[in-house]
Amino acid sequence: MTQRIKGQEVEIVVLVNNEPRENLTTCKSAEWTFKTELLQEGYLGETTDRYDTVYKGISGSLEFHFNSVEPFNLARSIISKARRRTPGDKINLKFTCNFPSGKRARVVIPDIEFGPLPFNFSERSGYGSFKIDFAASDATILPA
Repeated sequence: MTQRIKGQEVEIVVLVNNEPRENLTTCKSAEWTFKTELLQEGYLGETTDRYDTVYKGISGSLEFHFNSVEPFNLARSIISKARRRTPGDKINLKFTCNFPSGKRARVVIPDIEFGPLPFNFSERSGYGSFKIDFAASDATILPA
């Protein structure tokens, strides 16, 4: 029987200028979407519509719990990039899914851009969290 993959087999690495953020390890959730748009057009003299697809990049979100000051450092890098304070800053993401069969699926998202950066402390006994929404023009799915 083939085992399904669980979150414990997924590795997420955030790279700022190709340097991994080692202390950003408490990822609570991750989601990414390859954005495609379905086009539909009907033509005179034809009895059915024609379809096509357009690729529109990738988007997603990550949510972390705090176990270090690294979320603040990442936020500083994102804000610096947005303000163009340091020319050439690039933030990349790498997702690795390690399957029980020994195979790996990897997705690399280069030069991502970010939406709002909410920091949340909801209650006295709750863990603080940090969420990032991102988008990029393209992503590479590396061969397994």
